[in-house]
Amino acid sequence: MNGKQAAGQKAIEEIREGQIIGLGTGSTVYYFLEALATKVADGFNVIGVATSQKTIKLANEWKIPMRTLSEVEKIDITIDGADEVDPQLNGIKGGGGALLYEKLVAKSSSRCIWIVDSAKTKKQLGAFPLPVEVIPFGWKYVRNYLSEKGYAPTLRLDTDGHPYVTDASHYILDLHLNTIVNPEALANELDHLTGVVEHGLFLGLTEKVIVGYPDGHTETLNQ
Repeated sequence: MNGKQAAGQKAIEEIREGQIIGLGTGSTVYYFLEALATKVADGFNVIGVATSQKTIKLANEWKIPMRTLSEVEKIDITIDGADEVDPQLNGIKGGGGALLYEKLVAKSSSRCIWIVDSAKTKKQLGAFPLPVEVIPFGWKYVRNYLSEKGYAPTLRLDTDGHPYVTDASHYILDLHLNTIVNPEALANELDHLTGVVEHGLFLGLTEKVIVGYPDGHTETLNQ
């Protein structure tokens, strides 16, 4: 068992019968979905709300009952991954390209729990490139603005060398910042930049992080 698998399987303990569950995206969430599918196959009653087409595909394959965000009034709990987590439980998300839907689901949830392997815990955010989802029509304007600010943006490309397109039909600019001294100030700046749809700074959005280690044990960090 690796750290991702340990964290994903541990998170199943947070789920209760009859809940509406936000289902995150990524390699660690895969193990949570696998564990959830086993419970569903045994008759456990839940409804999932996915944050990406990749997660919908997995959930359908594993016969987890699904709804869209617009089909539910609220979400009881969301289990998702993160690309980086700091000691205040702030994080960077969006490495898999699902940041917009992940943030919408998170903000619709009564509780949010992240599951990560130990390599994702950092003293300070920023080593992982910060994703910024942008409208294709204005991506060059946004890139030029962010370049002038010294944020070193690069347009994310797919495996064919074309611009990567999110599930919501947007582009992603990845900011190579190395360190983020003031996440709140940067989030506020990006929130007010015309052409930006969403960014990967998730601040104050999770109450608990389950960290998995290579030897299979887990640690729980609480807000």
